[in-house]
Amino acid sequence: MDKSPVDEFVDNEKGVLIMSEKFLLGFDIGGTKCAAILGQRQGNTLAVLAKTKFATASCASPADCIRRFVSEMKQLLAAHAPADAELTGLGISCGGPLDSRRGIIQSPPNLPGWDDIPVVEMLRRDFDCPVRLQNDANACAVAEWKYGAGRGTENMIFLTFGTGLGAGLILDGKLYSGTNDMAGEVGHIRLAEQGPVGYGKRGSFEGFCSGGGLVQLAATRLKELRQQQIIPDWARDPESVTAKTVGDAAESGDEIALGIYRECGAYLGRGLAVLVDILNPERIVLGSIFTRSEALLRDEMTKHIRAEALPAAANVCSILPAALGESIGDIAALSLADC
Repeated sequence: MDKSPVDEFVDNEKGVLIMSEKFLLGFDIGGTKCAAILGQRQGNTLAVLAKTKFATASCASPADCIRRFVSEMKQLLAAHAPADAELTGLGISCGGPLDSRRGIIQSPPNLPGWDDIPVVEMLRRDFDCPVRLQNDANACAVAEWKYGAGRGTENMIFLTFGTGLGAGLILDGKLYSGTNDMAGEVGHIRLAEQGPVGYGKRGSFEGFCSGGGLVQLAATRLKELRQQQIIPDWARDPESVTAKTVGDAAESGDEIALGIYRECGAYLGRGLAVLVDILNPERIVLGSIFTRSEALLRDEMTKHIRAEALPAAANVCSILPAALGESIGDIAALSLADC
């Protein structure tokens, strides 16, 4: 999916570098909100020129949501691009399952009613450019590979590590999505017979290593402590405990919260060791929770990778936090447009 930089030339009279008028369109479809993103490749980076967001629930149907995107994007183009602007591509990032080859969204759990929606075909009617669809983990993998912490690698794994746990795989210099777009569903791997539930499976990688998993780990530990009549200040109201609650307590040095993160880090290391042994990547990039809480997770993670993975594979693999930060969703959609 690599590509040469955007066309550019020097005005010989003024000696000024001028970027060509080529634009990228992005559509980030989420369970809570959607975004229309207008961008441009500028040298070796992607720039977000303008963006609008709207609540997914504000749309009466998937077709209505797509019409809303078209309207929002045309307004962005009218405001920020010349009338004769060249549209290089339109990238759509959406939670799976989906069929990227046929461009169809297939009933994602967080998008009720989005059943077999031919989103690529629908958008081709309105925009004269290639339209590409990928699940959000794959799109983020492409973004980090081309413009973030995975730049320069041939074999890279990106893990979302947020609300859930999914992976995007860059193998031999290209995105690998599998036979039917199911590659990278690492959250479903069982790491223990018992443990928190993630991806519908007890003791799964997602169960231990996700926002929801941290909440479950905290609930189990707090139940044990309540039986000993020990209640930390941050858990006076157990129903209000979130992953951020636990993270903030751990950052402040609370030993109970630190223990929860150590358990999460241990299972993170065990899960990553499986990926290291099977795929032999040169880099693993971790998003969301790891970018915020690397210091709480890295020691246990590293210890368990060293204990579980083949040394020859572990020694050539570096593990980094995602570099694109809060902009990763926008850059992910635009990255698909820039293939």
